[in-house]
Amino acid sequence: MRSVLATLLVHADQVVPVSSLIRELWDEEPPVSCLTTLQTYILNLRKLLASATGMTARQVASEILVTRSGGYLFRTTQGDLDVHRFHQLVSDGRRALSSGDDSTALSTLSSALQLWRGPALVDVVAGRILEGRRQQFEESRLVVLEYLVDTQLRLGMYREVLTELAALTADNPYHEGLHAQYMRALYLNGRRAQALELFQRLRVNLVNHLGLEPGPMAQELHRSILNAESIDAQGNLRRPTGDIVRMSSSGAVRVY
Repeated sequence: MRSVLATLLVHADQVVPVSSLIRELWDEEPPVSCLTTLQTYILNLRKLLASATGMTARQVASEILVTRSGGYLFRTTQGDLDVHRFHQLVSDGRRALSSGDDSTALSTLSSALQLWRGPALVDVVAGRILEGRRQQFEESRLVVLEYLVDTQLRLGMYREVLTELAALTADNPYHEGLHAQYMRALYLNGRRAQALELFQRLRVNLVNHLGLEPGPMAQELHRSILNAESIDAQGNLRRPTGDIVRMSSSGAVRVY
């Protein structure tokens, strides 16, 4: 029943076909009684929602968990779901970043991440649909964390990001962007040897498990740290000539 509710919620305000719910619950081998069992789950969910909201089961069926042609729809209003609030805060934070308002971006993105209380859908048995959404949610969280760390580094919060980045790189041993941010933070804190060790750890993980070398951005940052060149909080290299070498997210290197 929990899987049914989760599937409806990740598709809130959209009709979820009965066939999709059956496939989520039983994959390609549904029992003969699958349709009856699904209808029982829906009935029980409506009773639970009625108890939680003070509505009657009939009201829940017409206003919240609604039957539609070929499927079911879970109707929500603005702010009902934390995932909707998360995406709204992220959009606000990205607008602040685009306008150069790092202070507002820091506050807004931090508020978005504070909505998380652990891994997405952690207490739900996930089939194909929910597993795909779980991965999507987790990737969204990582992207926002990267935005947040970039913002903190620009604001000079070098020490504040170290603990978070240590945990993130341990949990994501192949994520080059997070490792590059951690290398920058360590180097800007005067911990050059640890920054170099971190690159080697990343390289070993990539080569041994994926057969890949680190990308151009991580390698250029490694060379800069190895040569004790000056870099700023955004990872841009400053050469003795006064040129600024900027590394894009794609790994391209440009000299200004």
